[in-house]
Amino acid sequence: MHQVILSLAANCDAEKNLPEARLCLEQILTFTHYTNAIWTEPIGCKRKDPYLNQMVKANTELTFEQLNEQLKAIERQMGRSTEDRQQGIVRLDLDILEYDGVRHHLADWDRHYVKLLLPQL
Repeated sequence: MHQVILSLAANCDAEKNLPEARLCLEQILTFTHYTNAIWTEPIGCKRKDPYLNQMVKANTELTFEQLNEQLKAIERQMGRSTEDRQQGIVRLDLDILEYDGVRHHLADWDRHYVKLLLPQL
């Protein structure tokens, strides 16, 4: 069993997409503990729409690569596309911030919302 911390974010239909994403994540994660979801201002984006951000700490039997593939499949299932990305539309973004104690997306760890939400885990 592997312990992970994931970030969830959306700036388009966020109040609908994050709950739907959580339902999908429940299929591949166990012992999930979610933080509150908070609105934040965009960082370096073309669009100025606020983001709804949330984090989850959980367990999974998937390898890092399998988990990452599943997360990207969920993003696509929720409507994420290259065209949207080019326009700054984020229907759903799922990232592995930590896998078995190893940090990933290192720049994200300095972001305000991560620092705010991390103590909730």
